[in-house]
Order: sequence, then structure tokens, then C-alpha cells
Amino acid sequence: MSKGFASSYRIVLLAAGLLISFGALGARLVYLHVINRDELLQSVTKARRQVIVETARRGDILDARGAILATSRSLVVLGVDPSSLRPQDRKKWPQLAALLSMPEDELRRIFTTKFRGPVMATSASAASPAARSTDLVFNLKRPSVDGIVADPAAITKLPTGAVDDLRVEDEDADLELDPEADVQGRRAIRWAKLREDVSESIFAEVERLGIRGVYGQRVYRRAYPNNQLAAHVVGYVDREQRPAAGMEYYADFYLRGQSGWRVGERDGRNRELAQFRTREVPRTDGYSVMLSIDSTVQDIVEQELAVIGQKYQPLKATIIVSDPRTGFILGMGNYPSFNLNEFNKVPKEEAARMKNVAVADIYEPGSVFKIVATAGAMEEGLVNPASRFNCTIERIDYKGRTLKLPGEDHRFEHDELTVAEIISHSSNRGAAQLGMLLGADRLYRYAGAFGFGKMLGFPVGGEVAGILAKPEKWYPIDITRIPMGQTIAATALQMHQAMGVIASGGILWRPQIIRQIRDGSGEIVFHRIDGIAINRAVSERTAQTMAAMLMGVASKEGTAPEAAIEGFDVAGKTGTSQKFMPEVMPNGTTKLLPSHTHHVASFVGFFPASRPQVVISVIVDDADAHAPNGRAYGAKVAAPSFKHIGEQLIPILDIKSNRAVVRTNLLVAKEGGRR
Repeated sequence: MSKGFASSYRIVLLAAGLLISFGALGARLVYLHVINRDELLQSVTKARRQVIVETARRGDILDARGAILATSRSLVVLGVDPSSLRPQDRKKWPQLAALLSMPEDELRRIFTTKFRGPVMATSASAASPAARSTDLVFNLKRPSVDGIVADPAAITKLPTGAVDDLRVEDEDADLELDPEADVQGRRAIRWAKLREDVSESIFAEVERLGIRGVYGQRVYRRAYPNNQLAAHVVGYVDREQRPAAGMEYYADFYLRGQSGWRVGERDGRNRELAQFRTREVPRTDGYSVMLSIDSTVQDIVEQELAVIGQKYQPLKATIIVSDPRTGFILGMGNYPSFNLNEFNKVPKEEAARMKNVAVADIYEPGSVFKIVATAGAMEEGLVNPASRFNCTIERIDYKGRTLKLPGEDHRFEHDELTVAEIISHSSNRGAAQLGMLLGADRLYRYAGAFGFGKMLGFPVGGEVAGILAKPEKWYPIDITRIPMGQTIAATALQMHQAMGVIASGGILWRPQIIRQIRDGSGEIVFHRIDGIAINRAVSERTAQTMAAMLMGVASKEGTAPEAAIEGFDVAGKTGTSQKFMPEVMPNGTTKLLPSHTHHVASFVGFFPASRPQVVISVIVDDADAHAPNGRAYGAKVAAPSFKHIGEQLIPILDIKSNRAVVRTNLLVAKEGGRR
């Protein structure tokens, strides 16, 4: 009988071959899963599932002419995976250090440090199963490294457990560590930051070196090309790229955009493996915001503030320039200021320089406030420009009381002054009598109509309402002090807008600063040309008459001939208010008393007087120590700056003189206003 086709020898040989093959396979499996497990897991985690964020570009902030005030620069955060470095690339390390402008020893230290020591304590999230997952997301967990602030709405859409993964972080913000510790308690360093502000051109040179394991993440960093220009209006974002102040904070909804994200994998050289991409949400860049600020006007303002600062060394100063026809702000600056690119270098003791004092600080406006009582009395038909008042009397009867009138800061040739002279000569007693003619209720109402005691709606800077008590809370003497700008407090912007009421023909405009909002393609999504009226304070006739009378202030006979501009009719008002300073009383207590050596000097005006095109306010706080004769008068400290700014604005804003028209209006006002 046949034994078959295979001999016993062949069968044994085949069986032995199979046994050897299965033995080799088993040995290989033991080697992979037991002996070399840790090393293999290291390589596996290099190609792990990740949520990769595509950061949205923050929109630009532009001035009225399209010049960039704030922008986002594309930079690269450069880092290294020490475990991916190759020995043959060591000769390129000195070249890399030179490109990055860092010491070679420091670069070598980072490259050769591959582990972080044992962690003594871990967070709850790090100890959770989700946190120990190999699907950890390293690109989102540290905004300080890559500039990304994860959008909460996007995080809710991530795969289950991804939010927990984002919490896993090391104490060192410049490192990313392997989530798994080895038997010695060490964690491998998967990424170490080399530099966070590498330009695209330098990064291109780094890539040409071809050092494996060195890679970058493109991010956007905020930059302010003009440094401190309009710092208090533009504002800034912090180092985490979060809006912190100014227009950056107010318009963040439009500026910030929406970051995109996708779920995919990266290989050991941090290259995305597109074939494994599963979900994707595209990014949407932020809108650009165009302001009414004119960089040329703003520069003039800030240069003048620098001159004031150097000459008088005041505690602070503010200059505002606006269009009285719409309320749009053309320039707003404060002294001292700061560099937006170096906001974090401002010492804590000088933090006040970062505040927009134009809207956040208050002061007694002094004589500039006299326009309110005067305009109110004229609007009510109680007086006209030729009405006369005795300005030498020291006391006056009012509602059954004898009140002491304030002292005068100026000498007058005659005992009686007309209303026009009360304004041009800045008579305190004349203003007090105009206020008493109006009465407390009407004076309070007109003050509110001119914008005092309430928010004007300026969008940036932390605006405050100022102080204007209701008549029932007034002391009897207040009716003689409020008309001259005492016992009330206002912001520089409130006083500026109040003068704007006269310049605009009687309308209180809301101070505005946003002109346009444009999307990423440049399409306009919002545009405003016209102003927003808050209310009508006085009639156009009253405003024109007031403008004609305010011209006398900047004349040779007025209190501020220093404000006159050759070829133009200037209308305005000086202000010099005492500051309340702490004084130690004989009994040891401290009391706030009006000072004779600390003043706030101001000049607020507009021109051309008949068809105003620009309103300018100059407010200087506590410049007495370096002012003429040790007292900072508005006429001496603030009015010259008004003139200097105005002269420079004439060609820039194409301001035309209307002197002949103004003189005609002045005559008509005087004659027609007689009753």
C-alpha cells in the first residue's frame, strides 16, 4: 500500500518549519509588547490624534484716513522635540543659535534636556483616565505659548474627553511633556520653546537648515506701529492676546474673529497627516474698525502735550479736538502717556498714565462753565448781550437770604458790565447774578442739557458722570458758585462737549469715535457719517449770540488774547479753578481746602466762530510750580496751546476764514437781542 506523496522526513521538516515560524512570531510579540514596550509607545504617540486650531487673525484698527493704528503680525513660535533630534544635525546648532540671536549654550541645554524630573503632585484632571489618554491636545492647552485662546463654543464641539485633555499642563509654560511618566517618574519633553517671536523670513532660513525636530507654530501677535499714538483711545491686548483696554476691548466682538479647528493627526516631525483629518471648521478673521481719529491731528495733539509736559511739568494734561457738526472726535490725548507695545513695562507706581483721564477723571471746570448760566438766561429771555449788572457789589439778597458773592479774579474799569463783558472779562459776580436770575431748578436743567452730571456715551476709557447735585441738595451759597464752575465736577470731555453745544448751533452731540467697520474682504458692514444728537440744549439763535460774545474772550480786551489766531475769529472761554488739597488743621485733623498754589488751567474754544469746523479743549492740571508768577492761569498756560494747535489744523482740515460774516452776526446779535 502506498504511503502517500510526502515522506516522513518531509512531514517532520514542514512541522519543524512551522514551529520555528510560530516561535519567532511569539518571540517578536514578546519583544514588542514586553521588552521594548516603552520605546515603541513613544514613537506611537508621535502620530496621535489632535485637535489642531487655526487661529483667526484679529482685525486692524484704522484712523480716519486708513492708516493702521493696531494690527496683527504673523509670527512663529519656534520649538524643538528633543527626542526627534538627529546626531548628524548637531553641526547646524550654532547656525540656528545665530539665527535666533540666542546663546549657543542655552540652545544646547534645551536640545539636550529630554526629560523632566518626577512630578510631586498632579492635578485631578491629570490623574483622570481621560487625561492619561494618548489623544492629548498640546496645541490648545497653553495660550501663553501659541497665542491661542480656545473658543468655549468650539470646545463644546470637541470629541468626548477632549476638554479634560486640554487641562493637562506642566508648570513650565515653555514645555510640553509626555502625559505618561517612565518607571523613574520622569516625563519626556515633547516640545520646548526656543523663541516666540520669530519672523517669517527667519523661519524660512530655519527651515532651510533642515534640523529634524525643530518646528514652528504660526500665530498672530498684536502690534502698534505708532507706539504711543492715541494710546488711551486705541487700547491694547495683553500678552495672552486678550483685549484689556480702549477700542481693543470695546470693539472686541468685531475685531477678534473666530478661530477654526480640525481633528487630525501629526507625525513625529509635527507635519499634519491630511489623510487622517476627520472634522474641520474654517476660521473667520476679525473685522477692521475705522475710527474718526485723524493720525495727523492726533500727532499734533500729542506733540503739544509733550511741550506742555516739558515746560510746565503738570500732574496731567488733556487735549481734545472734535468736529462740532457731528460730535466725532478727531484727536484725544493725555499727558503722561505710554507705549502700547510696552504696556507691561509701565511701573505699578505710574499705572495712572494708562488711564484715559479725558473721560475718567473729574475736575471743577471753573469759568468755562459760565457759558451754561449765560446761555440759559438768554434762552429764557431774561437778558440780552447788552443787559447790565453791577459787578462790584459783595452781597446780594436772594429768596430771603443775603448771600456773599464770590471775589473777582480781574479788575474792571466800570462798576457795571454787560452780559457780553461778563463773558469776555470772566466776571464771577456777573455769572453768579445770571445764575440767580435763572434760579436753581432752571440752572440745574440747563447744566444737564449741556451734558453735565451724566454719561455722554463715549465708548472707551471708563467714562464717569461727574458730579452735579440736585437743587434740593444745594447749600444756599451754591447758587452763586455753580454758575462760575465751582461745587460741581466734570470730565474734560463733558466740558468739551458743552462748548460744542455753542459751536453746533445749540445741539449736544454724543461724542463718537467709530466711523466704519469692514469685514475681511474690505466690504463695509457699518458706516456712520451723521452725528447722534443727545438733545437740543438751546436754540440756534442763542448759540449764535453766545458764539459772537465768546469772540470777545480771545480779543485784546478779553481774558485770553493769547488764543487769537491771525485771520480767524476765535470763540472760547478760559478757566482757572482751585484744586482742593489736604491741609492739616490745628487740632491734627486733615481737611480738604481750596488751594492758592494748585490750579487746573483750561481754555476751550472753537473757530471759525460763524461756521465752526473744530472745537479744541486744553486742560492742564497742577502746572503752578513752573507757571508765570507761580499760578497757572488758563490764559497763560492753556490758551497758547489752543492757538498753536489751531494754526496747524487750518491747512490739514482746510479751514476757511469767515471773519466778515462773524462781525455781521455780532452786530445783528447785539441789535436784535435788545429787549
